[in-house]
Amino acid sequence: MSMSTVMSALRGAGRQQLSASTFAVRHWTGSHVLRIHEFTQVRNMVYHGVEMRSSTFAVGGKDWRICCCPNGRYYPSEDYVSLYLDHDYGSNTRHQMTGDIMAKVQFSILDRALKPCYTQTTKLERVYGGLKWGACDDFIRHGDLDKAKHLNDDCLTILCDLTVAVTGTNDRMEVPSLPGPFDLQAGQLTEAIWNKERPDVRIEVDGEAFDAHRWVLEARSPVFKTDLSLAKATTGKAENTIELRIDDMDAEVFKALLQFIYTDAPPLLDAPTTAERLLVAADKYELEKLKLMCEEALCRHIGMGSVASTLALAERHRCPVLREACMRFLSCAGNLETIMAMQMDGFGELKRDCSSALLELVTKKMIEMEQ
Repeated sequence: MSMSTVMSALRGAGRQQLSASTFAVRHWTGSHVLRIHEFTQVRNMVYHGVEMRSSTFAVGGKDWRICCCPNGRYYPSEDYVSLYLDHDYGSNTRHQMTGDIMAKVQFSILDRALKPCYTQTTKLERVYGGLKWGACDDFIRHGDLDKAKHLNDDCLTILCDLTVAVTGTNDRMEVPSLPGPFDLQAGQLTEAIWNKERPDVRIEVDGEAFDAHRWVLEARSPVFKTDLSLAKATTGKAENTIELRIDDMDAEVFKALLQFIYTDAPPLLDAPTTAERLLVAADKYELEKLKLMCEEALCRHIGMGSVASTLALAERHRCPVLREACMRFLSCAGNLETIMAMQMDGFGELKRDCSSALLELVTKKMIEMEQ
C-alpha cells in the first residue's frame, strides 16, 4: 500500500492536516569507467600497493572512487591487478560508526567492443567510512591479461557497477493532494490548484460527490456565487466545507461542466446528446463560452429529423447562433415544405414550441412570393 493511499484514507476519515515520513531501505545503482593508458609501462613503473584512483563519482548520495593497484594491493597479490573502492563519508560520523550502508560492486574489463569480457562481483556487505571496501585483491593475474582482448592499444578499461542500499528517513513533509474529479492535463495552473489547495466545496450530483474550490466556482459562474453565498458550511469530517446538491443534472454532465470551469478547455462534444445536455447546464450556470461551444457543435448535426427539436432548444435557452443555423436550414430549398407535407413529428413541435420562428419563416416565404 502506497503512502498516498494511506494518507487519502486518513484524510477521508476527517484528518485534514497531515504530514508523513517514511523510514525505509532505498536502493541506487550507478556506474563509472576508469581507463589506464599505457598500462604495461605504468605497471613496470610502480610498486605493489601503489594505486591509480578515479575521479569522484556519486551513487546513493555518497562519493566513491575506484582504486586500482597494477601490482597488487599486498605482497601475496603482487602478481595480480587489485581493485577496490574508496568511500568518504566526510564529516558524517554517525555513518562512520554504525555503517548503515550496504553495497555490492561488480568490476569488469571492457574489450575492444566495450563489452565486459572479464568480471568479478562482491557480495552485498556493510560499508564503513574511511575504509577501503569491495576489494578484489586478486582481480586478474598479470599473466592472464590478453593484449588483444583486455588491453586495447595497451589501455586497460575498467567498468564499475555499484549498487548502494541506505536506510534512512524521508524528512520531507508530505501533504498529499486530493485527486481532481477530471483529467488534470490541461495546464499547470489547474494542477497547482489541486495539488496545493484543499477543496472547500462538496457538490452532490446524481448520487456522486464532487470536490471543488469555492473561489474558482465563484470566479467562473455568477450562479454558483449566489448559490454558495446561501449555502451553509458543515462540520465534522470536512470542517468548514460547503455542501451543495444539484438535482436537475446527471453526474457525467456535471463532471464535464466542472472540468471546463477549471481548465477552460472544450470538452468532447462529438455526440449531439452530450452537447445538448451540456448546453442546458452551461445556460443554467451562465457559462457563455461553454454554451457557445455547445451551440456550434449542435449546428453540425442539424437535419430533417432534428431541426425542430434543435430549434426548440435554441428558443428555450436563448441560443442565437444555433437558432440562426436552424432557420437557414428551414429556409433552404423546400425543407420546411417537406416537413409540412410529410406531417413529420417535427412539424407539430415547430407549431407548439417554435411558433415565433415558424411565423418568421412563413412571413419570409410570403414576402419572397410577392416579389
